Amino acid sequence: MKVKTILVSQPEPKIENSPYFDLIERQKVKIDFVPFIHVEGVSSKEVRTQKVDLTKYTALILTSRNSVDHFFRIAEELRFKVPDSMKYFCQSEAVAYYLQKYVVYRKRKIYVGQRTFQELAPLIKKYKNEKFLLPTSDKLKPEVPAVLNELKVDWKEATFYKTVISDLSNLRDVYYDILVFFSPSGIESLFENFPDFKQNNTRIAVFGNTTVKAATELGLRVDIQAPTPETPSMTMALEKYIKEVNNKK
Repeated sequence: MKVKTILVSQPEPKIENSPYFDLIERQKVKIDFVPFIHVEGVSSKEVRTQKVDLTKYTALILTSRNSVDHFFRIAEELRFKVPDSMKYFCQSEAVAYYLQKYVVYRKRKIYVGQRTFQELAPLIKKYKNEKFLLPTSDKLKPEVPAVLNELKVDWKEATFYKTVISDLSNLRDVYYDILVFFSPSGIESLFENFPDFKQNNTRIAVFGNTTVKAATELGLRVDIQAPTPETPSMTMALEKYIKEVNNKK
């Protein structure tokens, strides 16, 4: 069956040169963006109950832009002035770049990984005498604590924000050829909103092994998967699939 419509379970990209817009143009498909999950900050009172004293830490491990936003939000609520000596270990360049929203970049000690948390580990290991704080969501990937424990560094995880399922009731009677998911929480949201969901001819595209696992455990058939050596991004995987099915005679 040909693909004409795609629903991506994330917010619409803010950058004009997003590969999704190129995909729309090249393959003449309609793509809608609806976040199936969203983030809500926890209160400073909740952070205190986790026995987190911001004055005790000399380094921050930042895995996403959300972790940046919510750390500085909590710091402000607790009237904590982040010292100039604070070290920042950012999982990717995008996170490090986003940090500029809050700190004067050239005056800070910022260490940047490539993309995965595993790639950030050698930088953390170099500074293993620091006291690390990991501001995170309630859905922390298990590899993160595993890597930090393996490094034998002094670190603490603190929940500064939570992943919440979005209300998707306005999608009840809307059909898409492909649904695109990036996390187990997105799959969970689908079934929370539509407990009687039947896949039928809907194709499911997923990013990452944990998302594949969540989809198959709930009985979904995974038709498109990324990353793979051939298609390292979701847009590449979608384009490959669309070309195959839309050009069939």
